[in-house]
Amino acid sequence: MLVGVEEEFLLVDGHTGAPTPRIERVIPKAVALAGDQAQEELHQAQIEHATSPCDSLDDLRRELGDLRRTFARAAAAEGAVVVASGTYPGRMGDAGQRITPKDRYEAMAEANSILAREQLICGCHIHVSVPDPERAISVMNRIRAWLPYLLALSANSPFWEGEDTGFASYRTEVWSRWPTSGPPGYFHSHEEYERLLGRLVEAKIIIDKKMAYWDVRPSEAQPTIEIRVNDVMPRIDDVVAMAGIVRGLVASCAEASSAPEDYRWELLRAANWRAARSGLSADLVSPLDGRRRPASVAIEELLGHIGPALEERGERAEIGALTEAIVRGGNGAARQRAAYGRRQKLGDVIESVTLGDDGHPRSGRRT
Repeated sequence: MLVGVEEEFLLVDGHTGAPTPRIERVIPKAVALAGDQAQEELHQAQIEHATSPCDSLDDLRRELGDLRRTFARAAAAEGAVVVASGTYPGRMGDAGQRITPKDRYEAMAEANSILAREQLICGCHIHVSVPDPERAISVMNRIRAWLPYLLALSANSPFWEGEDTGFASYRTEVWSRWPTSGPPGYFHSHEEYERLLGRLVEAKIIIDKKMAYWDVRPSEAQPTIEIRVNDVMPRIDDVVAMAGIVRGLVASCAEASSAPEDYRWELLRAANWRAARSGLSADLVSPLDGRRRPASVAIEELLGHIGPALEERGERAEIGALTEAIVRGGNGAARQRAAYGRRQKLGDVIESVTLGDDGHPRSGRRT
C-alpha cells in the first residue's frame, strides 16, 4: 500500500508574527520549485503541499523535508515564514480571515459566511491506496474507532485568538462547525455513500462532493482512503509516525474478515471530543468498548492492533520508537504550552512551530 501526505501551513509575517495574506505572491515561487505539489488553500494566509505516493517511509520523510524547505524559501522571499500549527496562536485579525480569490473558495465563503472566514486552521491528511471502492467503505467503517487515538497523538492547536483554550486540538472544535465534519456514520456500500453525498449537494448543504469533510473518507480525487483527523505537526518524525500508523491501520482493516461493527455515532463523537480536549495528558475513551484508559495504554492498544501489519513491512520497531517519543516527550500541544510557559509570550509559541530552512521547527529540534 502506498502512502501520501498533505500538510496545510500558516503564512505569517516574518517581522510582526501576524497572519499574512500573501499566498498570491508566495505560490508562484513555490510552484516554480515544487510544481503542482504546492497548492493554495481556503485562506490567503495558508499554503498546502501534497507528497507523491510513497512506498518507503524513508522516501516519504525525504519528500516532506524537501517540500517544507521549498515552502520556507518561497515564503522568505516575500518576507513571510511558514508555521506548522493547527490554529494560529494569536489573534487572526482581518488579515487572517481573507479568503483566497478562487471561484470555489469564494462560493464556500458565500454559502458559509463567518464559518468559512474563521477557518484559519491547518490539518495533516494521510492517504493510503485502496483502489476498490467497496473495500474503501469497509475500511472507513472499521477505522472510525481508532480516530481518537490518532487525534491525541497529533494534537497541536491549544491556542485560539490569543488564549489557551484548554483543548489539545482546538482545531477539531473549530472544524466541527461544518455540517460534514467529525467521524462519519456507518455505510453499507459505496453506492449508499455516493447517494448521501448527492443528496447533500442537491440540498445545497455542500457545494460539491469534495466538501465531505469527515475525519475519514474515500478520496474524491484519488483511489485512496483519506484520514483527515490529524492536526498539522511541526516535526517530520511525528508525521512519518502517523503515516506509518495510518497505513498499518488501513492494512489491518482491509484484511479483516468479520463484518465491521456499527459503532454508535454518539460514542465516536464523544471519544473524539475527549481526545481533542486532553490529547495525551489524560485518559482516552475507546469507541471499541466505551471505556476510559490511560493515553499510554490506549496507544499501546493501537500499536498492538496494527503490529502484524507493521511487522510485515519491517516497520514495527521504527514506528514503535517514533510513537514512544511522542507519548513520552509530548505531542505538539504540549510543546506549544511549554514554549508559552517559559515567558508567557505567544511569540515564543509561534517561533516554536515556525519551520526553518531545513524543514524542521526552528526551536525544539531533536539532536
